[in-house]
Amino acid sequence: MPAEAIEIEIQQTGNEVTPITTSIPDLKEIELPIINAELLTQETSNDIEFNPENQPEVETQTVEDADISTEVIGEQDTFSGSTPVYVIEKEEIQKQGATSVADVLKRLPGFAINDVGRGADIHTGTYYRGASINQSVFLINGRQINNNVNTYHGTTDLNSIPVESIERVELSSGVASTLYGSSAFGGVVNIITKEGYGKPKLTGSVEYGSFSLNNQQTSFGGSVGAARYNFSFERFFTDNRYRVPVGAANRDSQGFLSNADTATSSYFGNIGLDLNSRNTLNLDVTALSSRRGLIFFGFPLQRDRLDHDGLNIGLSWKTRLGNGDRSNLTTTIGYNQDYFSTYGPTGNFYRTGALDTQQLSARVDHEWQLSQSNKLRWGLDLKNTNLNGDVFSSDPNRITNNETENRDLLNTALFAVNSWNLSQNFQLDLGLRQSFDTKFGNYLNPSVGLRYALTPTLAMRGSWAGGQRNPGLDQLYVYDTVHGWEPNPDLDPETGSSWTAGVDVKFAENLTGQFTYFGSSIDNRLGVIAGRWTNIGLVDTNGLEAALQLKLNSGWSTFLNYTYTDAQIKTGTERGLQLGLIPYSLLQGGIGYQNSGWQANLYMTYNSGARRALFNRAGDQNTDFVPSYFNLDFSGRIPVAGNLGLTVYLENLLGEQYERVNRIYSPGFTFRLGLNSSL
Repeated sequence: MPAEAIEIEIQQTGNEVTPITTSIPDLKEIELPIINAELLTQETSNDIEFNPENQPEVETQTVEDADISTEVIGEQDTFSGSTPVYVIEKEEIQKQGATSVADVLKRLPGFAINDVGRGADIHTGTYYRGASINQSVFLINGRQINNNVNTYHGTTDLNSIPVESIERVELSSGVASTLYGSSAFGGVVNIITKEGYGKPKLTGSVEYGSFSLNNQQTSFGGSVGAARYNFSFERFFTDNRYRVPVGAANRDSQGFLSNADTATSSYFGNIGLDLNSRNTLNLDVTALSSRRGLIFFGFPLQRDRLDHDGLNIGLSWKTRLGNGDRSNLTTTIGYNQDYFSTYGPTGNFYRTGALDTQQLSARVDHEWQLSQSNKLRWGLDLKNTNLNGDVFSSDPNRITNNETENRDLLNTALFAVNSWNLSQNFQLDLGLRQSFDTKFGNYLNPSVGLRYALTPTLAMRGSWAGGQRNPGLDQLYVYDTVHGWEPNPDLDPETGSSWTAGVDVKFAENLTGQFTYFGSSIDNRLGVIAGRWTNIGLVDTNGLEAALQLKLNSGWSTFLNYTYTDAQIKTGTERGLQLGLIPYSLLQGGIGYQNSGWQANLYMTYNSGARRALFNRAGDQNTDFVPSYFNLDFSGRIPVAGNLGLTVYLENLLGEQYERVNRIYSPGFTFRLGLNSSL
């Protein structure tokens, strides 16, 4: 069952850098980051201070081919420090052994991800600060890739981008929703991909592990004259066939998890061309082919399958206007297609459902340094969405709902965020996003953020943003033949706001911390009542987010994240209950050591357990929670010869077969062994 649908069923029953003019020889060096990233989750620069007049440079560690860096360095921003930004760099991604974007995000504060790992539990939910994956915005190189498909497990597929192609992942919130979409009640995840530089370089890895897992990744990049290129490929397969306890979802007659296999192939290519010192073109293409079985939370045994094919293309033109680098314009056009096909037998009948979503988008983004203390970022977003839905069932009770739908939707938005340094230590951000939608009319969403540096080592910050998330075209018009849910063309948008308040602290030269209170209030929440999509009411969320990072010396580093989330249903029959699939408490930590290519990292996770979403087993109550669990993972690298290294990933060292969510169980202890190298 899709994460969005599951959640729905539960509901039914640093600091601003003082701007300076710099000399940038090539436009490709100019980036438009989201917001400040001075204090990070795993690693930060040891030289961070909060005084805007005394901001040091962030030094990026040089990575030798035979040595995997443990550094996670944040991009210094020239925009805002009113909300925390967490950044994970490619070295940290490789160190963790991530095989998907979900793996990358799982160790960030605020994230509760039940679908880490591909296959058996891929569809059980991704939540940031209590908001579902469709209530957050996902970008690739600053271009939105969400399609707002809500059924047939069609939410944003976090396996669609080869991990080998990722340069870094940035997570932000607050005023970023003004820049990238009013639907970002949760956060904004920006996946920045690699560009090639210098001599051609080939990197690759192969892995084999438990449950027939095999994973091959390769990347080839470099530059020729004014052109840069990078191409990546990843192939992943696992049969996910392991024993599960009595009472587990999709347990076959032999006691094994059934229909949980996954096979994906993903491709990425990026070409950049410097036309001159003031103009740069970039083209990136991502393609996905995925075939997998679906694990529902229901009983009895489910045999449905899901095919997902995706294509995302983006072309951007960066140009420097006027003299110097005070005015930079980025123009982007994009194409995004997602094809989902769900099919399978159920009893004596058969059902199919296909959703083909195609989006054309265009964006103009202008960053303008108006004065030494005032920066304006403004622009225009255009997005046209076309959905073809084709559903069929041989069940006599559903035949009347068989249909083919073709729907279009155009959304246009103007956005602007102005950032002022009102004094040496005080920064204010004001934002507006005006949207024009052919279905839901015109609506305005404001945002505000502020930051005050009390001392060079202590800063206070806060943000507030209004939002609106419109129903998907499938919810409005397409019958869900798999679940038997009827569309509703009269659905209202989800509306509300989100906010944060927090402090950034530098306790010592090698110890930094971020502490954030977050909250949101979302009305007209979408859900299913009596088999039909409808607006079901209000959900209020409040929580606490804490991130600590300690760097002991050049070889050792450690981090600790804690998130408390109270996502309370305020209306309906489940009034006062926690939203399903969202744990109250989530604690994550890690310690790592590296030296001359040797590397060892230990990660721990504590999950307090989430409320179950479906209650179709005898004795189940809507107040039942999954038991809490504690988990340890290990990753390591052993240099073999030259640039060749042996990688080891041991997951769930304690061997506990805990319940992730809704009768879906982890496999217990698993391993992955591999080789990586670069030429």
